[in-house]
Amino acid sequence: MTVEFCTLASGSSGNCHFITNGRENLLIDAGLSGKMIQDKLLDIGHDPQKLTGILISHEHNDHIKGAGILSRRFDLPIYANEPTWKAMEDKIGPVKSHNQKIFETKKEMNIGDIQITPFNISHDAVEPVGFILKNNNTKISIATDLGYIDEGIINKMEDSDLVVLESNHDVDMLKTGSYPYYLKRRILSDIGHLSNEAAGNAIVDLIKKNVNKVLLAHLSRENNFPELAMITIKNILKNHGINIGSDISIDVPNYSLTDSTYVFER
Repeated sequence: MTVEFCTLASGSSGNCHFITNGRENLLIDAGLSGKMIQDKLLDIGHDPQKLTGILISHEHNDHIKGAGILSRRFDLPIYANEPTWKAMEDKIGPVKSHNQKIFETKKEMNIGDIQITPFNISHDAVEPVGFILKNNNTKISIATDLGYIDEGIINKMEDSDLVVLESNHDVDMLKTGSYPYYLKRRILSDIGHLSNEAAGNAIVDLIKKNVNKVLLAHLSRENNFPELAMITIKNILKNHGINIGSDISIDVPNYSLTDSTYVFER
């Protein structure tokens, strides 16, 4: 069986991932306009009318913008934990009752043959989560929008075929940049976003957990750029005797709205 995963968008302008096993076709977050998501799915050869559901990590607009529109347009269920549903329901507009699906964080659920485990992360939202997605011995882990990453999260992502990991900002660029002080403080806090350095240190730990493919995500347009993220992480790995390419594969979208597609065959 083939599992395909694609990051349609990642960054403050919008976040949206797509996974399919040929039967179930799921979005993880829908932070672009409905039309944009439809167009991006068509660009990678998938019919938006065949979507089977939307998973929501948290209620910020760059993760939910198109969720209500797509649900109404295609009669799609939206899956979120109860606090997130309460926080976002006024933002996404009316959703039919049978499409309002509530999951419990840390509890496994299945949508068709795709097994999903939402796990707690630290971010300034009511109950934000990352996701572990499994299907036919393929495991994909998504951890973005988190202020820090701890041993518990690293352990959850063990043996992943792909980890989508936040590498949001360069600390020096953020500190000297144009953002107001309160926003800088928020991003740098334990409920903010992972820096390039934090991502690099996390990758060192992930390699010890049998992870050999990472996609960097949620890069800031203002406080980061792909080459800097890669250089920072490469230097951290080099200091641990780890080489990109031979020891681990690391990809980064050229910009926040560039797709990255992976195909796993088992």
